[in-house]
Amino acid sequence: MKKRLSFVATVLCVCLTFCACSQGGGNANKPNHSQETVAQNKLNILRPVAYSNVNGLSLEPGSYISIIGRYSDDSYWKEVEKGAAKAVEDLNTLLGYKGNKKIKLSYISPEVRDDVNEQVNLLDEELSRYPIAIGIAAIDASACMIQFDLAAENGIPIVTIDSGSNYQNIASHIATDNLDAAKTAAAKLAYAIEESGEIAVFVQDSKSTTARDRLQGFLDTIQTDFPNVSVASTYHLDQLETMQMAIAEEKNATIEEEKDKMKPEDISQEDVVAYILEKNPNLNGVYTTNLDTTQLVADVLTELERADLKFVGFDGGKEQMKLLEKDMLEGLIVQNPYGMGYATVVAAIRVSLGLPNESFVNSGYTWVTKENMETADIKNMLY
Repeated sequence: MKKRLSFVATVLCVCLTFCACSQGGGNANKPNHSQETVAQNKLNILRPVAYSNVNGLSLEPGSYISIIGRYSDDSYWKEVEKGAAKAVEDLNTLLGYKGNKKIKLSYISPEVRDDVNEQVNLLDEELSRYPIAIGIAAIDASACMIQFDLAAENGIPIVTIDSGSNYQNIASHIATDNLDAAKTAAAKLAYAIEESGEIAVFVQDSKSTTARDRLQGFLDTIQTDFPNVSVASTYHLDQLETMQMAIAEEKNATIEEEKDKMKPEDISQEDVVAYILEKNPNLNGVYTTNLDTTQLVADVLTELERADLKFVGFDGGKEQMKLLEKDMLEGLIVQNPYGMGYATVVAAIRVSLGLPNESFVNSGYTWVTKENMETADIKNMLY
């Protein structure tokens, strides 16, 4: 019982910390929803606070910073870009740089979601331009090692954003505390199913540190704090090909005519999710670890009319807010991509100047539900 109370206290501290930080600017109690106020509130929750501004920083005129995201056409990653652009704008204003003297930012991402090869190619291109530093959201924690060695040889520091790398010499990592966020998600879902029953977990990939931490934090919490809850199935979206083969083999076992047999390539991610739900008829809840998995599972649950399942996910885009309004979700862990982008630029500048840098910058998160989604504090965090 003591361990349970301790954990609940931790969850409450997360929520209270968010509220306290958002009020710190003095505007939280006023109905001011200007873009400037919303953006500042997203910076106010960055920890350490030194990464929420460019005060005291300087760069040579015309310096070049490069940031490489995970996907170009996504509201989350567009927020990252906005935050990074704002940091560069603030620095140019602070230093009085105009025209060719301005600090320049290159923000690029793969056009295909989570395309490791394209991201590596983009990194190669940016290294050839010799930026003062590179920020990258590593799609694969084990990729880019050769490129990072080359960067080190040329004095180009690497900062990781959102998803980290296994590389040993990363200057700083800017992200959500994903282990802690996953613990919160686990507790919320366990309480929603009255601390008893079976859960299915859907994870965006098996290669990124983000996915790993959001899965591990969730599993550890369920195992430690909720003994009557079990995880019946865990599926990573990059296991599609394996699942296609398994499902096709099972479905075709009873089909004699070759022409009637199912082709593995015709089985979609939606089909896999539906198959997992069908194979686990005693499920009480589902947990999803990012925007894509949340939307994917929501679409399948809608199609199957499975409103009985309690559902907790990640990320706070417009479509996810609609799911909350329709009572399809118990709640969402909403991150701070704008703050991530801003802090990445600050970290890149600090390391290029030889200033002390935090190994981890916490960009913050909050728990969003249908009941609180219209409050000013929560609205400031959506994207």
